Order: sequence, then C-alpha cells, then structure tokens
Amino acid sequence: MATINFNANEVEPSVGFEAIPAGKYQAVIVDSDMKPNKAGTGEYLQLEFEVIEGEFKGRKLWTRLNLHNPNPDAVRMAQADLSAICHAVNVIQPGDSVELHNLPLTITVKCRKTPDGEIVNDIKGYAAKASAAGAAAAPATSAAAPQQPSQQGTAPSAPPWARQ
Repeated sequence: MATINFNANEVEPSVGFEAIPAGKYQAVIVDSDMKPNKAGTGEYLQLEFEVIEGEFKGRKLWTRLNLHNPNPDAVRMAQADLSAICHAVNVIQPGDSVELHNLPLTITVKCRKTPDGEIVNDIKGYAAKASAAGAAAAPATSAAAPQQPSQQGTAPSAPPWARQ
C-alpha cells in the first residue's frame, strides 16, 4: 500500500496510442540506453525517437540495436543501422549515444501485425533530415561537424520535450 494523495479530476486520463501510419517522419533521438538482452548473452542499444513535425508531432517510437550479441548477423545489422543514424545526423564517431540526441533526421516507419493481431510500428530506415524543398539536408562542413554535439546545449531551439 502507498499513500498517493491524488485527485484524478485534476488530470486528463491517458489514452492508448495506436500505431502511426507507415511513412517518413522527421524525428530526433531523445533518450538512449544500453540494456541487457532477455537471454543475458548480450546487450542492445535502445533508442527513443520523438516525431518533431506534422500530425504526429510528439509521438514516441523505439528501436533496439543488438550491438553485443552472439549472433554475428544481428550485430552486423545493428551496426549498419547505427552507421545510418550517425551519417544522418553527421556524428560519425560518437563516443557516447547522448551525442546523437536532439539532432533531426528522417526515419522510415513501417507497420506490422503482432501474433496477437495488434498493429505496431518498426523503424526501418534512417536518413538526413529532409529540407523544406524535399531534398536531404546537406551535411555540415568538416569544421562544424566535430563541434555539433557540444553546441547542442547552446542551440536557440529547445529540445522537443521542452517546447511549448
């Protein structure tokens, strides 16, 4: 038992989230963490993405990259996805996953049906953020690229969760 002193009349009830439609979305990574896999034989990097534009702005999606796994194919695919993410945000040699946070990129979202019939989202692709004209954003110059993560805290726009 726990004392909570809560009044549900003061807070809107949460509603369940349906999968968002398949497509390309502008997003940022807002959280990341290395976690042990279920079998205890490796670790995966869990990345939390937040859609930053359009009808589904604010929605969250997750992916897991099996970076340490006894299956070499799982590791190869995870490393390829991480490489795509790094190239999309122009952070080619991150020392920590936090260096990938709050940098816009385009994610390709697919829908799949689970064995129990539920429709869920999977992230199946990563690319540089599309510009207003629809072309991929040009990569930063080599002089600006190493400074990009450290400048993040001084950027004029706030992270997605801090925007009003």
